Amino acid sequence: MDEKIALAPCNGMSANGLVCRVAVGDIKKENENIISICMGSTSADIENKNTPMLKKYPIIAVNGCKNNCVNTILENKGVDVFKTINAADVLENYSVCANDPFRLDDEAEECVKIIKKELENSL
Repeated sequence: MDEKIALAPCNGMSANGLVCRVAVGDIKKENENIISICMGSTSADIENKNTPMLKKYPIIAVNGCKNNCVNTILENKGVDVFKTINAADVLENYSVCANDPFRLDDEAEECVKIIKKELENSL
C-alpha cells in the first residue's frame, strides 16, 4: 500500500464501538500508511475546518452497529466513504461477542482480531 488510507472508527458507547476503536488503533500502530479519524472531532466541527483533511485520503468507515453513524457523520460533512465495515454484521458470523463498552475481555479481544482481519483484507 503506497497511499495513505484513513480509518474512521465508531466512537459510540457500545461494546462493538470499543472493538472498532481498538482494532483501528492496532492497525494504525502496525502500518505507517494508516491514519485514524476522530469522529467526535469530526461531529463537533460545525465550521467544517477539518473537511479538506477528510477529503485528502480514501476513508474506510468502521461502524460498530447497524446505525452506521460513521457513514452518516461523514456524509453530512460532504465526505465520500471509500469502503464501509460494520462490526455487528461481521461478528454475527462468529460465536464470540463483545459485551462491555468500557473494557475488553477475552471474547472482545477475539472480536478485535476478527475486525482487524476484516480491515486488513480491505486495505
